[in-house]
Amino acid sequence: MFGFFDSYFLLFGLKISYYGFLIALAMALGVFVACKNARFRGLKSDNIIVVACYVLPLSIIGARVYYVIFSDQSYTFLQIFEIWKGGMAIYGGVIGGAVGVMLYCLIHKKNFLDIGDVVVPSLILGQAIGRIGCYFSKCCYGIEVTNEALQWFPFSTQIDGVWHLSTFFYESIWNFIVFAVLMIILRKAKLKHRGTVSALYLILYGLGRAIIEEFRGDSLMIGSLRASQLLSIILIAVGLVIILVYFILAKKGFNRAFVPEALPKEIKPEKKSKLTKERGILQTPNQEEKSSAEEISIEQDKEAKVKEKEIETDEIEKSRNENIKNQG
Repeated sequence: MFGFFDSYFLLFGLKISYYGFLIALAMALGVFVACKNARFRGLKSDNIIVVACYVLPLSIIGARVYYVIFSDQSYTFLQIFEIWKGGMAIYGGVIGGAVGVMLYCLIHKKNFLDIGDVVVPSLILGQAIGRIGCYFSKCCYGIEVTNEALQWFPFSTQIDGVWHLSTFFYESIWNFIVFAVLMIILRKAKLKHRGTVSALYLILYGLGRAIIEEFRGDSLMIGSLRASQLLSIILIAVGLVIILVYFILAKKGFNRAFVPEALPKEIKPEKKSKLTKERGILQTPNQEEKSSAEEISIEQDKEAKVKEKEIETDEIEKSRNENIKNQG
């Protein structure tokens, strides 16, 4: 019923692969982080839940289609849908996810780069966690390591008894570093240019992937070129163009070049209820409006009474002064 094995574990007799579990965990954490980041681009967590409904299915489809297109294996029509047997490519997932964001923005009239700025930290976090799954699936490894002095984990790892460079581990570490950088930049109040976080994701991830891909032993190829290296170079170029274009637009004073104002932190309903109970008040929105109006009128009455007293005091002072003059 329960048990842990090389590539999967048993839970109530159900066979669950470590790779699949880590991908599911990455998706859940990604949505959670994006919901927390939404307010920094004037969005609500509800917007992100809807974005996820577009992005997650399309990213899975994209990852599979990309792998099938560039793989040297041949697939029947039915085999294309057998994703549980492996054969997914992260770049295909990124492309599919980007299509999902585009569809969401077109239908819901949102800015693509605002959504992108919120989503890319979650994306790179998911990629970092997903690469850990490659260790259990024995994929995405590097070239063979013949030097015995270098045959130790995490520098290298054994795949079917042969030592290979742990390129999946290198990429995972790099992705965690990029995640931390993007999170810091997204939350920087001084950072005003739209799309900067999205552009930095393209540049930093593309740079790391292009270098690490050179040491991969199982790369997908386009002729004699590594598909991922070629795409990495394109991503770096696109990222640089986004930064340059929005920098120029910002210099010229275009409002759309600047990020929208961040929303205040969302207060959970139960927290609101607790706060009102602590005050001894449990109010509906209409009652809150009524009580605030009453408070304003009470304040105005107090101010009016103070003014009346001041006028009375002035009149008493005047009459005293007149009496003193008359007596003199």
